[in-house]
Amino acid sequence: MAQVFVSHRGLDAAPAERLAEDLRAAGHDVWLDTWKINVGDSIVEKMNEGLTSAEYVVLCLSAAGVDAPWIQREWAPTVARWLEGHRVRVLPAVFGGGGEPPAIIADLKVADFTVDWPAALAKLLAAIN
Repeated sequence: MAQVFVSHRGLDAAPAERLAEDLRAAGHDVWLDTWKINVGDSIVEKMNEGLTSAEYVVLCLSAAGVDAPWIQREWAPTVARWLEGHRVRVLPAVFGGGGEPPAIIADLKVADFTVDWPAALAKLLAAIN
């Protein structure tokens, strides 16, 4: 069982939750903002807890992009930790409408959920296991 953090924009909440449910059904411990942050919680503190324990950060990409402040606070530090040799991997997942990964991770193969969700999920799970 892996610790998986699902990073997404608010506009991608529905497919991100579907993906998180699929990952949880496969036996992984999944961090998703709507599951882990309650009213009154410090958003930054909860995000930090999730990112610190994550072995994998699934970066959800779509036409909405990844340049919003909250999602940048999730993927950018993860990439920095990865480049410093920490045991964490960024796994790009493309949702409807496409989406380009940030330049620093543009060379990473993506799991493309736009055409065949089950096939993309299988590829993502293979990368996690």
